[in-house]
Amino acid sequence: MAWPVPILLARATWPSRSPAVALIVWQAVALAGGLSMIGALLVYGLQPFGDNLLAASGSFASFLQQGTLPSGADFVHMFALSGAILLTIHLLLNLMLALVRDERSRRRHRDLVRMLSSPLPERPDTLLLAHDAPVAYCLPGATRSITVLSAGLMSILDDQELRAVVAHEEAHATQRHYLVLLAFRAWRRSLPWFPIATRAQDAVASLVEMLADDKARLVVADATLARAIALVAIGGDGWRDSVPLPAADRSPTSDVFLADEAEQSVQMASPSSALRIARLREGHRPLSFAVRAVAVALAIALLAVPTALLLLPAI
Repeated sequence: MAWPVPILLARATWPSRSPAVALIVWQAVALAGGLSMIGALLVYGLQPFGDNLLAASGSFASFLQQGTLPSGADFVHMFALSGAILLTIHLLLNLMLALVRDERSRRRHRDLVRMLSSPLPERPDTLLLAHDAPVAYCLPGATRSITVLSAGLMSILDDQELRAVVAHEEAHATQRHYLVLLAFRAWRRSLPWFPIATRAQDAVASLVEMLADDKARLVVADATLARAIALVAIGGDGWRDSVPLPAADRSPTSDVFLADEAEQSVQMASPSSALRIARLREGHRPLSFAVRAVAVALAIALLAVPTALLLLPAI
């Protein structure tokens, strides 16, 4: 779970075809990795105290009360047991701190945005920020989420492109993507020396953007969404006139896509946006039901197997 599974998953091409399934797999990998790491240390440390996890835990508590240790318990076992306990506390504490900090930051951000923006009467729960930069994002809340759009964004998008951006941001709010990202940010903060944590966070961030794109694809054409992504990435309405969208560039599954010059500009400005546009050009090619079922079953197995290895000997 630490290596090479996350490396192979991050390099795979299939997640972009079914980002929801890939997100389930990523979460299973992270949970199974943490459970295996803590469980391995715990079982090794408790080995002198009993034949299984539950019996050894009870025996360890008894020895702890007596202030003694069994003959087979040495420094290495105690070091492993201490490591398991400290690692568990470390991971849980970082997760709780991330929750508190994120909620505090969002509350302060929400207050500042309300002071510096004005509501859009035609769009409920949407605020207009008087700024020239093209900006669109969602501020999630426990009961109510706010979509923030800038004046610069509305000036460079037409009605359909704006509709695509709003649908994208609303998908982030309704699908609670911030909770998934929060968990992986906490994992990365807990293990800053662990490169897989950074790779996992980047992969999950890309997947939630694809999930939001898929929601926007239900209300606008793929080409419209691609143009909106490109305009926001490049950040200027001069692009629309300087790099026209040629009517000859059509694909069987979509309308007009971007000119080559526009794609190069997007690639330079935002490689992640370029990947999203390339995905839209390929059309909607989800994985088959059988492949998705196998991936979900594998994710379940990733969690079930370590748990079974820890608990079944006691049963």
